[in-house]
Amino acid sequence: MAQHDMNIANQGFPAFRTDLNNALSAIQSMHSGSSRPSGAVAGQMWLDTTNATSPTIKFFDGTDDISFATIDYSANTVNFLDSTVSTELVNDTSPQLGGDLDTNSNNILIDNAHSIKDENDNEQITFTTTASAVNEFTVSNSATSVAPSISATGGDTNIDINLVPKGTGAVLSGGTAVKVAGKETIWIPAVAMYPNTTNGAEAGQVELSNGVEIKSLDFDQSSDENAQFAVSFPKSWNEGTVTFQAYFTADSTNTGTVSWDLSAVAIADNDSINTAFGTAVAPTAKAHSGTANDLDVTAESGAVTIAGSPSTDEQVFFQITRDVSEDSLTADAKLLGIKLFFTTDAANDA
Repeated sequence: MAQHDMNIANQGFPAFRTDLNNALSAIQSMHSGSSRPSGAVAGQMWLDTTNATSPTIKFFDGTDDISFATIDYSANTVNFLDSTVSTELVNDTSPQLGGDLDTNSNNILIDNAHSIKDENDNEQITFTTTASAVNEFTVSNSATSVAPSISATGGDTNIDINLVPKGTGAVLSGGTAVKVAGKETIWIPAVAMYPNTTNGAEAGQVELSNGVEIKSLDFDQSSDENAQFAVSFPKSWNEGTVTFQAYFTADSTNTGTVSWDLSAVAIADNDSINTAFGTAVAPTAKAHSGTANDLDVTAESGAVTIAGSPSTDEQVFFQITRDVSEDSLTADAKLLGIKLFFTTDAANDA
């Protein structure tokens, strides 16, 4: 380590050689010393060795010394001291941090369809950009006894959170599927129905040999008969079409088919209940098994359009009919109930 005023005076050769070697030694050791070289000029850099294990590279601006970086001999690192100093990482294909990354009130920009990966180079979060985005997620940690949160935030007043599973995947909470808006069912047993006054089915009840008691509405084989029931759907109903499956049996060994059709009308507050049903819809006629008192379940029907103007807080009247012109069972069809399918588009009835 050496310093030199970098001024080679006129002198004899032996002294000149010594003076030149001292100047070269100073250059080689970066003018190292515990104070600025006496002959320093503006723009000169020198090494301050006041701290022997972590010397400081300094830049002389003609008046003052500006500390540029420290050299950590133990860690073999360079620690830049001025926050305006930047290092270009574009050519470093595997940069590593020596500590926590402080964004200093700035953002991290991630290109479209690029990811944050784990230590095995596997994607953990992939980001997709929207050029005109105004809404985003805000993730908040929390203090003791308070749950952390993931919130929808942004420019809009009301913002949904859209969780989209892949394929047949589901949204889970604690490992269990979360109930979401969509297709729902209501079971309407025959005992909740009532025969029509005109051409109505007949209420039936029979105890089978193993003790099971069947309560049914029995529909004749020779003429169309009907029964009705009413439903007030939850507010979460999307007010659209419905479908159904009929559950029935027959005390017969005949293997003929039974055709059930369903029609409906929605009645609002102050509307006349005396309003015609909509178009009846039937699933494919279902053949009886050929064994007395076997359970028969139809396929799901097509969409049943409810007459009127279906909306919340309305009562929907349904009529189920055995259409004997479309079936062939030579016995009474004993309706046990129907499974009614409807669709929701809200999480609850609030």
